[in-house]
Amino acid sequence: MTTTAMRFCKIVLILFSILSLTKVGAQASTASVESFQKDYQLHITKISEPIKLDGEFNEASWANLDSTSPFWRKFPNDIGRPARKTSVKVTYDDKFIYFGFTCYDSTKPYISSLKRDIGHDGSDGIGIIMDPTNQRTNGFFFVVNALNAQSEDQLPFADGGGPPSWSWDNKWFSATKSYSDRWQAEIAIPFKSIRYTAEKLLWGLNFVRIDTKANEYSTWTHMPLNFRSMDLGYTGALIWKQPPPSAGSNMVFIPYITGDVSADQENGVATKATSNAGFDAKIALNSSLNLDLTANPDFSQIEVDQQVTNLTRFNIFFPERRTFFLENSDLFSAYGIPPIRPFYSRTIGLDKDGNKIPILFGARLSGNITKSTRIGFMNMETGGKGTYSPENFTAASINQKVFKRSVIKAYFLNRQNFISDAEKKLHPLDAYGRNAGIEFDYNNEQGTWGGWGSYHHSFKEGITTDDNYVDVGGNYNGRHLSVTVDLSNVGTNYYTDMGYVQRMNNYDAARDTTIRVGFKHIFNEIQYKIFPTKGVINSHQLSLNSYTVFNPDNSMNETNQELNYNIMMRNTGFLFGFVSRDESNLLFPTSFTGDKPLPIGKYIFHQGGIGYQTDFRKPFSLFIRVAGGGLYNGDYQGIRTTLTFRKQPHVNLALQLDYNKLKFPGDYGSTELFLIAPKVEINFSTNLFWTTFMQYNTQANNFNINSRLQYRYKPMSDLFLVYTDNYYTDPLFRNKNRAIVFKLNYWLNL
Repeated sequence: MTTTAMRFCKIVLILFSILSLTKVGAQASTASVESFQKDYQLHITKISEPIKLDGEFNEASWANLDSTSPFWRKFPNDIGRPARKTSVKVTYDDKFIYFGFTCYDSTKPYISSLKRDIGHDGSDGIGIIMDPTNQRTNGFFFVVNALNAQSEDQLPFADGGGPPSWSWDNKWFSATKSYSDRWQAEIAIPFKSIRYTAEKLLWGLNFVRIDTKANEYSTWTHMPLNFRSMDLGYTGALIWKQPPPSAGSNMVFIPYITGDVSADQENGVATKATSNAGFDAKIALNSSLNLDLTANPDFSQIEVDQQVTNLTRFNIFFPERRTFFLENSDLFSAYGIPPIRPFYSRTIGLDKDGNKIPILFGARLSGNITKSTRIGFMNMETGGKGTYSPENFTAASINQKVFKRSVIKAYFLNRQNFISDAEKKLHPLDAYGRNAGIEFDYNNEQGTWGGWGSYHHSFKEGITTDDNYVDVGGNYNGRHLSVTVDLSNVGTNYYTDMGYVQRMNNYDAARDTTIRVGFKHIFNEIQYKIFPTKGVINSHQLSLNSYTVFNPDNSMNETNQELNYNIMMRNTGFLFGFVSRDESNLLFPTSFTGDKPLPIGKYIFHQGGIGYQTDFRKPFSLFIRVAGGGLYNGDYQGIRTTLTFRKQPHVNLALQLDYNKLKFPGDYGSTELFLIAPKVEINFSTNLFWTTFMQYNTQANNFNINSRLQYRYKPMSDLFLVYTDNYYTDPLFRNKNRAIVFKLNYWLNL
């Protein structure tokens, strides 16, 4: 081990010794979750009369129900009660569980959008966090804003620890109504739409209110500031006097039809019209286990990827947007760490350039087989396209809860390519790719301490060495101080045919070839936060992170240290700044300009920048970030700005401009990179949306237009009209391809 690594390990040991003596600042985090749920209980009783969802609470049953205790402030701090009160009542009948929210507010609600799945940030609204198994490992998150725009997702979110994707879809119902001193919401969630164990008499439950005008979040339970409002470790208790009704048989059939007119000038394909059809199906095998089927799926309605300017030597990770792959996706995608994922669903049905490969059919089984055991199994079959051979993709995963909030999980992945025997002899690595691994994720009951360890192995024809990935790390999440440490070792022959490893493939610009090189890394981050109780500032956050990469022979590849300072304002604005130092031992010639590649060698450079976001609640808001400094042996200057106009709740206009200037000495060249991305979003109602997204990207030599009209003519049933167009930026506006697509799907409960 190098001297740098040894010093770092000593620092880590000292730091964890100090942290082991640190007491948790928040009072709620010192108590066990069981005692926490004793303090926050809501007893649910059955009603006999039907409830009409109109936001009015006219039914006599509402008056006889217990309501929640007063909410606690959650953000910008967790001290005391929120500025405006909220109360919730819960009841049920044979088909639905009902929630009635009363949100006191004497002013007009702030609504940024009426769009479906807009999420819980940016508008006045409420959210329901449900954990029917009360295992604190997975659950549901339902959100509705004050004008009845719905969003829903599963917990944990798609990548295990990241933000919500809002791509899980299911049928539920809601209505809102505003009064002079409050707004109210009535919500009915079918038992068929959630997964639960019928004999379970205690569910984890919490509520969150988003008061955007006050820039304030509040929750029913008194949650520590350092946790997300939807954290399952701090739910209250929903207590059933008798077991909830069985969800019964539940089968959903979702057929679709499409028609399109397209032309592909880039590949010499003339204008043609085509049509297509397929279906999805959802079958509840029991109240907690679901089978999803798809035949000839079509994702033409999905928005295009949001492009970025890439100033690194490696490929950019683009998130999955296709809904079939996002439901219960944490069962497959949450293995590894963000830059090293053995499973990355975009490898299925898309080639390396993002072009569509036809998916013939697929199946996914997911859910709980016991209250502590979750399983996932997925099988997808893709067809051939051009020189791309048909393939089969299989993924299996099992999660076993241990202790209070910890999980042991294991997976197996298999990609099988149906190429000929001759092709197998010529390209043996293309025949198949298999991966298996086991992980242990530890979280203490309060969620303040965490740790993880994993071993992953890949299987390829003729490869028996240097084919594994090992990762170990830990974190502390305190009220003011948080620390993360991660150490990884990725072998050069660790292949992930169904995954993504960011640093594995190194491009040699001199020989125009890609070379695989394994690596080891040490990442650590320390954050400290201060939360003023008075004044115009909500919080100060200072963070220092270090990322060091070693070659397989333990020599240093590169290291980066970055210091960040962030100030969050009470008016939703924020100010930030950063400085960084990079040291890189370049292994292969690299070019950022298309001119002479930078030679192999050692480079040291520094960068710095500042940024500011104005109050987004104003009709006009501005984000700007300015940065500059060195880039290897050259100079870098960059600016990113986004100007937004909102006419609530119907119109959102945004114009993003990225400009980056790179200048290297001598023959290494210089370049100016532009990314211009205007976006127009018009929400006519909660059922009719029109979004147009344009991106002019000189680095990708592409200008694209994506315009989508969506009409939700019945719950979960949509009509889409999508126009896409792609052009070269050089030569200017020479067309690549274009298409107009019509899609109609229908959600049918059987």
